[in-house]
Amino acid sequence: MKVFRGLPNAAARAPCALTIGNFDGVHLGHQALLAQVRAAADQLGLEAAVMTFEPHPREFFARKAGDLSKAPARIANLRDKLQSLENNGIDRVIVEHFSNAFASLTPQEFTENVLVDGLHVKWLMVGDDFCYGARRAGNVAMLIEAGKRYGFEVHTLPTVMKGSTRISSSAVRAALSEGDFAHAEQLLGHPYAISGHVIHGAKLGRTIGYPTLNLRVPHRPALGGIFIVQVHGLADQPLPAVASLGVRPTVEDAGRVLLEVHIFDYAQSCYGKNVRVEFLEKIRDEEKFIDLPTLTAAIDRDAELARAWFAKRTSTGAVNATDRI
Repeated sequence: MKVFRGLPNAAARAPCALTIGNFDGVHLGHQALLAQVRAAADQLGLEAAVMTFEPHPREFFARKAGDLSKAPARIANLRDKLQSLENNGIDRVIVEHFSNAFASLTPQEFTENVLVDGLHVKWLMVGDDFCYGARRAGNVAMLIEAGKRYGFEVHTLPTVMKGSTRISSSAVRAALSEGDFAHAEQLLGHPYAISGHVIHGAKLGRTIGYPTLNLRVPHRPALGGIFIVQVHGLADQPLPAVASLGVRPTVEDAGRVLLEVHIFDYAQSCYGKNVRVEFLEKIRDEEKFIDLPTLTAAIDRDAELARAWFAKRTSTGAVNATDRI
């Protein structure tokens, strides 16, 4: 899969079947849309393409307004989003930098500069509530008329439902914030995980008996707290672990979000390796403790709970989603 930061240069442009969106989480609704794009691309002899945005447009406008509380929490980092798009058969992804200039494009400028000249779109699918251009002035009806004028087909996909539940990124965020990983998996079509390269941390964990591998989380995640997890990418089988995802309020006040993972009975160096941390169960919310001994005692309890959870899974073969700590 080819990834472009911004519109491809003239030599790299190719006629495509395209869809446009943020695709946070690439949930089952997104996957249904991507399957339609892939099928159309195959039928018409085109490349299957996705245009997505960085930062998220709502995050851009929240920063502009000075109120980041209005920015959506992220389900997935860009690495995981791109991997999911590739897994769904996409040939090229355009990661468009959402800026003042891009936000100011009129619907006509967006159609001509981006869709027609920039991407050579021949077939386009969007959600039935899709809006585009400055102040969201463009809608699906306008897009259909533009397609007739410039020679590309426009199709819409209605909201995808799972039973009575609307599948959306908001629903996934809500499930993750509540620690309901079973429901999140139903919406995503796969277990929830965060991947990344292991970085060096402050190495405080090893001084209190809990060495951790650390992953940087560049955006505000849709979940936070202490979790039972398993780590993929370091052995043939996933490794049992306990993890903290948050800002480490007891030992740091910088506000940086970090995913710290203590793998049980594991002592190998893994700096620089790419790992995937799969979330299994939430233990508790993140807390600020009065001192390091109190924090260590809490980690002792968390580790004990996590070990017991894995022991139960080993003895029974599985843990029901309804089994809560």
